[in-house]
Amino acid sequence: MTAPLRIANASAFWGDQPEAAARLLARAPEVDVLTLDYLAEVSLSIMAIQRAKDPQAGFARDFLDVLRSLAPAWTAGSRTRVVTNAGGLDPLACGRAARAVLDAAGLQGLRIAVITGDDVLPALRAEPAAFANLETGASLVGVAARLVTANAYIGAAPIADALRAGADIVIAGRVADPSLTVGPCLAHFGWRAEQYDEIAGATLAGHLIECGTQACGGFSTDWLQLADVTDIGFPIAEVVEDGSCVITKPAGTGGAVTRDTVREQLLYEIGDPGAYLSPDAQVSLLGVTVQEVGADRVRVAGARGRPPPETLKVSATYRDGFKAHGQLTVFGHDAVTKARAAGEALLRRLAARGCLFRETVIECLGAGACMPGIVAPETEVRMVETVLRVSVAADEHEPVERFAREIAPLVTCGPQGTTGYANARPRALPIFGYWPCLIDREAVRPEIHWFDPRSRGVSEASPFRHAAPA
Repeated sequence: MTAPLRIANASAFWGDQPEAAARLLARAPEVDVLTLDYLAEVSLSIMAIQRAKDPQAGFARDFLDVLRSLAPAWTAGSRTRVVTNAGGLDPLACGRAARAVLDAAGLQGLRIAVITGDDVLPALRAEPAAFANLETGASLVGVAARLVTANAYIGAAPIADALRAGADIVIAGRVADPSLTVGPCLAHFGWRAEQYDEIAGATLAGHLIECGTQACGGFSTDWLQLADVTDIGFPIAEVVEDGSCVITKPAGTGGAVTRDTVREQLLYEIGDPGAYLSPDAQVSLLGVTVQEVGADRVRVAGARGRPPPETLKVSATYRDGFKAHGQLTVFGHDAVTKARAAGEALLRRLAARGCLFRETVIECLGAGACMPGIVAPETEVRMVETVLRVSVAADEHEPVERFAREIAPLVTCGPQGTTGYANARPRALPIFGYWPCLIDREAVRPEIHWFDPRSRGVSEASPFRHAAPA
């Protein structure tokens, strides 16, 4: 019987707590694999903007700080491996930078593998009619000229291959979030590709820990009832050979791992619970059981798997105009009425001066803007302060820039009780439209690059091409 594999997650998104990984490893040194997730749907578009200004900025540079924070543990003998999608748009640049960080810390012996192949932008540009929008059915032809990024969600197999070959750190670009967990499980347990139930269990484990502290009480319905929300622990999945797992967290951390916190995360972004799709398997969650087996220990079992789809999901983005948001505080009698009237006056003034917006939104924060139709109208009458937030979007930059210059003058030409103008002038920012589509699995060819000469000797049975970086 193969020993359990302890996989922790210490980053749910690009911008998560920078010290989380080092703190987690200090409190739970027994963790075998640390996963770090940096990529939301829009992340690669932001990286594209940054890379246009700096050729070395196409990846999550926060990851380099995490490596520096982990260096003392590795120097002291930790054998914890790291698997991450921090490579973003440029995994090779991320690999080079990571190699420099480790070398500077005296960790030349740690082996880095970088996975490429998720970038399918050339394929979408070459044949846009073949890539219909998954949500609307629209043809890509209309926006193909404005495409910025297109990346396929690759699966766990190349991650497993790199770990089997001896990688200590695996860096990829766009990877399906649960695959960051499935890859280490494939390498550790030696599952065959057709062991779909086991792979489904590992996929579920990865799904439960991918959003960081959410499985440990973060963002929970009962957040206010948690004993300690100052330092909520990041999750650990103890996966066993049959694919089931126990979700827990480091001892001494805040939050809680309960049946409820795990079930809340279980239902997060799953689509059809009978067919949760990933590059590694189609997963049925209909028979899953969630059972508390100790303090901050929840066993999850019963996932069932079928062969994965013949296609991979692609996350593509395209330029779609410009936007800006401006806000001011309005207080006193009739605060909400005055704030809304001020926002309407601002938009009328801009329209009179020829500014054409395709979309405008006026919100009075505190008066039910986040819950339209739920807050009773009389609540507005009782409110003595609100935050006015006005948002605009346009195809061209100029009207949005004009709006950004006009929000502050409401302090003198708007209603009595207007304040909060000390914030910087709003900025006109690019809008990136999201285009989800599918691509044939066979059209996506992952490749593994090694940033340590000793790691290049790979079995010929490997299904992936292994190469030194260019």
